[in-house]
Amino acid sequence: MIIKNYSELVNDNLSNSQKKLRKIALEALQIAIEAVKPGKLMKNALKVEQGRLIIKKEKYDISQNSRIFVIGGGKASVQMAASLENIFSNHFPEIKFEGLINIPEGLEIDKDDRLSKIEINYASHPIPNKDGLKGVKKMMKLVANACENDFIITLISGGGSALLPLPKKPLKLDELKNINSLLLESGANIHEINAVRKHLSDFKGGNLARHIWKTSRATLISLIISDVVGNTLDSIASGPTVPDSTTFEEAIDILKKYNLLEEIPQNAREILEEGSKTPILENPKPNDPCFERIFNYLIGSVKNSVDEVREFLAYKEYEVKYFSDSITGEAREYAADLYNIIKKETKSMNIENMNKLALIATGELTVTIRGNGIGGRNQEMLLSFLHKTNKNNLPENFLVLGANLDGIEGNSKAMGAIVDNNVIQKAQDKDIRKYLKMNDSNSFFKQMETEIISGPTGCNVNDILLVLVIK
Repeated sequence: MIIKNYSELVNDNLSNSQKKLRKIALEALQIAIEAVKPGKLMKNALKVEQGRLIIKKEKYDISQNSRIFVIGGGKASVQMAASLENIFSNHFPEIKFEGLINIPEGLEIDKDDRLSKIEINYASHPIPNKDGLKGVKKMMKLVANACENDFIITLISGGGSALLPLPKKPLKLDELKNINSLLLESGANIHEINAVRKHLSDFKGGNLARHIWKTSRATLISLIISDVVGNTLDSIASGPTVPDSTTFEEAIDILKKYNLLEEIPQNAREILEEGSKTPILENPKPNDPCFERIFNYLIGSVKNSVDEVREFLAYKEYEVKYFSDSITGEAREYAADLYNIIKKETKSMNIENMNKLALIATGELTVTIRGNGIGGRNQEMLLSFLHKTNKNNLPENFLVLGANLDGIEGNSKAMGAIVDNNVIQKAQDKDIRKYLKMNDSNSFFKQMETEIISGPTGCNVNDILLVLVIK
């Protein structure tokens, strides 16, 4: 069981119906995580037939004169790299194969995922550090050695934006860190944050593709696991190998929107302002020749999780509705929307004569930091939802679970939390507004014994929201 505090979550103090709902919800969560394990996604996407590497039906001839360079970064990169090493050692043992990836510091590596040819470089997330910069500089030197007959395989997954820093000159890393912190605390969504990051980087926003085209003309294959709503490739790890759909001017407008333009370092402001006036400095767009030999493959997203969870819940005789694949916005505000959705759908259970209902949504909410508590976006949303339900009744047998499938959210050690009628009863004497004011949702759910603890899962896709109701 991936959930480390499973026995605490399904303890004997619960009623039979509450325990049953929690067991089903946690089993569904486990299935969701297993569905997007990077090794599984790589196995499904990559095959070898008759000496050819096949990626999603596209065939690549790997000649004996070819060399393979592997670079990239993200929370899923180790398992992706292990799968790749296994494929090449078994099917192309004579090919020169080397690389380097940046992964989050503290990430535990399973013995089955230990690498022998690809170097691991630990870096900081969500705020970049000098170790990440050091790793990216080594990657850029590595791929500069490639030639036209070689292949560069880039492994991209969630967290790559912070793990792969290469600030534009004269911007310093500390200045970039400051900008990242300001954006994260402002409540800006991931698309907005990445639009700014891309225009302050010589790696992101298609700039890696431009660098490879200028230095080697090697074939670049990018294997991507999405952690962003909508799976827009230029937002995943800020799109180092894909055309950038955003502009310098948009980056400036985003900073203005959150009153940050005058707060960011002068170096950054000057880079953005000069770029907005000088078209040649803009990140590469779809018609840029640097993309002629670049092939991007989305090999996994939260849809893989949803498909398997739906199948599981249908087997358990639930009527399953996937009501949104793009929940975004402020976590507290979404809590009110969720409450209204649950009320509406439970009413329809009577009309449609349903006994069991499961609602699924995916996406990524944001939190505007106001206090100095411990929490995360799912826990914040669920705490706000709980505040709403304290004044309004919901069905007797219901459960809401929200979780970040990478295993940790915000500054907490939890991946998410559960709210059900047991929590509502235990919370009657709690001042929920105080916890909300301090952004201290994790401390609250720790007291309720419904925080969900898994540790890093090695996955990184959108968050999942699950509602279960039994008549």
